[in-house]
Amino acid sequence: MTFWQTLGAVLLTILIAFISGLFYMGIRRKVIARIQNRYGPPLHQNFLDVMKLWSKESNIHHGIMQHLAPLWMIAMGVSTLLFIPIVYNSTFWANFTFKGDLILLLYLMVFGSLGFALGAGQTGNPNSAIGVTRGLSQMVGFEIPWVMALIAVMIQYKTTSLTDLVAWQQQHHTWIAFQQPFAFLAALLVIPAMFRYSPYDIVIAPSELASGPPSEFGGKYMGLMMSSGSIFMFAKLALIVDIFLGGATSWLWMIIKTLSLYMIPVLWSAINPRYRTEQAIWSLWRWPLIFAVLGLIIASV
Repeated sequence: MTFWQTLGAVLLTILIAFISGLFYMGIRRKVIARIQNRYGPPLHQNFLDVMKLWSKESNIHHGIMQHLAPLWMIAMGVSTLLFIPIVYNSTFWANFTFKGDLILLLYLMVFGSLGFALGAGQTGNPNSAIGVTRGLSQMVGFEIPWVMALIAVMIQYKTTSLTDLVAWQQQHHTWIAFQQPFAFLAALLVIPAMFRYSPYDIVIAPSELASGPPSEFGGKYMGLMMSSGSIFMFAKLALIVDIFLGGATSWLWMIIKTLSLYMIPVLWSAINPRYRTEQAIWSLWRWPLIFAVLGLIIASV
């Protein structure tokens, strides 16, 4: 492809992921409201919130890292998205995938949270510090089974390429979720912790920490974080779809699969109370870790 075609594909991918992520979060708010016997906000409320936040100004400044934290988050979210093939067998929507992209993605998905932790820590707000401590502890909890599940897939199929994994599933007309059910279950069980949804919403915890790490971030800072959160969420869902659910042959199938996958943590969070930090880590190191180890054993045997 030419430079302009590549640039167009990149910008369109980011735009569609941003719109889809905000729309998914709107569906979540509506679903949870109906479960709680409320009407809930309209589906487009998140778009209105982002536009309102982007129009505001903030006079609170705590240092360079506070400025860089939201930029770090959106940079890592966009970088993660752009190394994920969206549409199978399409050069235009393949983005910047290469043979070892799965290894790179494991690193990129961690850097966003670490950068934001540095920015939140510089604000000096105790709620931010407590939220960062909880978030990094929980990250250790879900990263171990998540990485082990992906390693099991890489060992079994002898590749670190997302494109190769999607191609294998498309050519054999099956999903890796059926070939590696334990690795898929481990990945499925850590999704709520990745998204920080109940019972793993210990980081934000509005009734305890006044929103935790984002406490000192308002206006354009909050708008940037909300934008990056929508892109990062879609990227994570698309990654799991490519690895375990056969990828997608069109944007429509990618939207259908990612939305269906997203409803699992949404419905799970609607019926679960919040864990304490030690409970969250223990739950992640129990069944998800057991399933991940079983997946590694199957891949090795």
